[in-house]
Amino acid sequence: MISRGLAVPDATECARFLAAANYYRFSGYARYFQKAPHLGDDGFRPGCTFEEIRAVYDADEALRTALVRPLARVELMLRSHTARVIADEHGPYGRYLEADFYTDVGDREPTVESCLRDIERSRDRHILRYRGAGGDSADFSELPVWSAVEAWSFGTLSKAIERGAGGTLADSVATSIGVAKAGFAYRVKALVYLRNRCAHHSRLWHHSVIDAGPTPNNVRKKAKREAGQFEPRSVLDVIASLDDMTARGGVAGPLLPKLAAEHDRASEFMQGLAKPQSPRDHA
Repeated sequence: MISRGLAVPDATECARFLAAANYYRFSGYARYFQKAPHLGDDGFRPGCTFEEIRAVYDADEALRTALVRPLARVELMLRSHTARVIADEHGPYGRYLEADFYTDVGDREPTVESCLRDIERSRDRHILRYRGAGGDSADFSELPVWSAVEAWSFGTLSKAIERGAGGTLADSVATSIGVAKAGFAYRVKALVYLRNRCAHHSRLWHHSVIDAGPTPNNVRKKAKREAGQFEPRSVLDVIASLDDMTARGGVAGPLLPKLAAEHDRASEFMQGLAKPQSPRDHA
């Protein structure tokens, strides 16, 4: 990095950091400070320092940590409301484990198989009691849905919400929580995607969210007053959606105002969250 023009005041500390953090991971941030790595020019911009890049790296790590709690609380809220809606509208037993309860898509794994796989993997006592005496057979027809949802992964829960009850389950869950029905299932999918990136310590800065949900316009307008302009597939857009759900569900305080208070809108870090650019890597 020094040979490419990066100012590194303390090479020993830099080497220690890279040994712990993984040079390859750090280079994903460093690319955005280089002249044109996508064109083969790996030289750093004049005056660029190691501390400058690390500040963005550390801010990104802090954001992932800050997202863990609200994402977890929304996930639990979604489990609770999904179980309640299914039990109230379709009965607490059996129906949610029937294949025709879900409207599946193409050649993807049938939703009921995802639900059963997660249940069968569980080693919790509230699930094990429905297995046969030898553990080689199971009858989950009497497993109540409020118990089953605790065994589902967040991804499986998202599929069930999107595809359940002929596609109407998402509307019912949204109504139960008190959020807009339009695009609700896709908003949940975006939260699953964001949670998975945080869980795997993946970069959020300059990352365009693949499964971005349609954040309601009124939510976006309020968020932009707090944090400035941001693009629809940006991480800030998903955080705005998350804040809306936590506020309406009463499970956590908003994260976006705290983020805006800690970082200037024009800062390198906030701009990377608001207007993600494609990876500046070798062509």
